[in-house]
Amino acid sequence: MNQLELIRALPKAELHVHIEGTFEPELMFAIAQRNHIDIPYKSVEEVKQAYNFHNLQSFLDIYYAGANVLVYEQDFYDLAWAYFEKCAEDHVVHTEMFFDPQTHTDRGVAFKTVIDGLQRACDDAKSKLGISSHLIMCFLRHLSEEAAFETLAQALPYKEQIIGVGLDSSEVGHPPSKFERVFAKAREAGFLIVAHAGEEGPPEYVWEALDLLKVNRIDHGVRSEEDEALMQRLIAEKMPLTVCPLSNLKLCVVEDMADHNIRRLLQQGVHVTVNSDDPSYFGGYMNDNFIAISEALDLTADELKQLAINSFEASFIDDTQKNHWKNQILALA
Repeated sequence: MNQLELIRALPKAELHVHIEGTFEPELMFAIAQRNHIDIPYKSVEEVKQAYNFHNLQSFLDIYYAGANVLVYEQDFYDLAWAYFEKCAEDHVVHTEMFFDPQTHTDRGVAFKTVIDGLQRACDDAKSKLGISSHLIMCFLRHLSEEAAFETLAQALPYKEQIIGVGLDSSEVGHPPSKFERVFAKAREAGFLIVAHAGEEGPPEYVWEALDLLKVNRIDHGVRSEEDEALMQRLIAEKMPLTVCPLSNLKLCVVEDMADHNIRRLLQQGVHVTVNSDDPSYFGGYMNDNFIAISEALDLTADELKQLAINSFEASFIDDTQKNHWKNQILALA
């Protein structure tokens, strides 16, 4: 089969996707109308035009405007279900979704409303689409340590539904060390740990995520290449990096996809994976990201397969499931 056919056939796990970042314009407009919430757009076309942002702040403006229309359990269900349908199209068979409770609780939406809507969609995705999933709660790093502690306390009653905690939002100026005590408390409670580091922020943030937060995975991490000692550590520890190529391009982490370092990282033995980040805003879902790097970097079939295998090996599913999907990938001609 050719590269495109292989990409479509590969089973994949997605480990870096913000459920609020999967909000398509049509659904945003429909939920806004359903909930009688004013948004600064008069039509779906105006929302789509707003999605043509050109910097991080304009992205955040529309991102939070979209989040404001999410009020009821059904809203969160509909958001997640639409994403699961995209997963089915792209043969994503397992996903570990980020959600940002502070984005909603700060607006007066109950934590329970958010988690119940998302969990119901996860349950239906398993029964109706055969897609397994985990939820990862993220702290917004531009907010305070105190606010993160409050959110952690809100999450504890839902421990069985949340596999891990992460750290996202504006990276520069908000190093992982700001939240060292919160993550220590989260680890004590039994949560797995991930954190965004080394996207906008320097390699030092990756060191902090490793040493202070004691992460199980690094989200993004593409700037790790600037530090040879860090690279050697990532390789030695087989520390996963959940890389998001189209996101990196849209936010000018790279100027051209041909300049992306994911293939170099892979060839050096870094445990890189492919993910979509905020796909409705950044130009594509899982297969779009695979296609973009395959074409720009001339990836081989073996490299595409390895990226898919990495996604399962870096996931939080059990070894039996990992081996099942690895064998499925290796069996593809």
